[in-house]
Amino acid sequence: MNIGFIGTGSMGSLLIDSFIQSKALLPGQIKAANRSFTKVESLAARHPGLQAVASNLEAAADSDLIFLCIKPLDYKKVLDEIKASVQPEQMIVSITSPVLLAQLEDYVPSKVAKVIPSITNYTLSGASLCIYGSRTSEEDHRRLETLLGYISQPLRIQERYTRIVSDLSSCGPAFFAFLLQKFVDAAVEETGINHGEAVVLASNMLLGTGKLLTEGGFTPLELQSRVSVPGGITAQALQMLDNELEGVFNRLVRTTHAKYNEDVEKVTAAFYEEKIKGP
Repeated sequence: MNIGFIGTGSMGSLLIDSFIQSKALLPGQIKAANRSFTKVESLAARHPGLQAVASNLEAAADSDLIFLCIKPLDYKKVLDEIKASVQPEQMIVSITSPVLLAQLEDYVPSKVAKVIPSITNYTLSGASLCIYGSRTSEEDHRRLETLLGYISQPLRIQERYTRIVSDLSSCGPAFFAFLLQKFVDAAVEETGINHGEAVVLASNMLLGTGKLLTEGGFTPLELQSRVSVPGGITAQALQMLDNELEGVFNRLVRTTHAKYNEDVEKVTAAFYEEKIKGP
């Protein structure tokens, strides 16, 4: 299987590194293009055999899967460059949530899918969220999910839940890293504990908590119950958190959804502006 990557920024390079690290792909199976060619050259130097190509058209040519790891408003320009050469048997895989499958199917003759990866895939963990266009078959789904299975747990979702599952899976690491940072900063400020030691303690706590909630079979409520006892220190702190955080995560979800809807409108305008204006 040959894979083309268009865009080798933060997430594109992460996926390439992870696929090669996990042995899902050999470097020679990958072609990559990027607006800044020096980024592709550095990837090729890191993974001898990877083909750094100068154009998006070269990256797409003869690739079974074409990963588009680009910004939402760059899609129309990139698709304009490659759509004439894309074949029906190829599959374009978008990793950008505001670009809708219907928009891609309107624009290219190939099969299309959307995958929402996570930074956790860099450690071959976490989920990859998969959404498929109408032209794909079960065989196509298995092929993509087998590849993603080397670096994550592939989960099929409905497109209407794209934003919320992205919040939980892809944005979640940043949200909980932020909370961890605040926890550590408060511990240092209140007690004088060494900052580095506090980061190690808290980070390992978060790792162990994740394992308890997955491999250990605990639910979040069960884990809270096992750690706290009525009237104890943990129970009192949990009550304080419950009071202080009332509505915070509801507002977080509303914020991400508002930004997502704004981005969808911008992408739609970019795709269909010419049709709306007419000749």
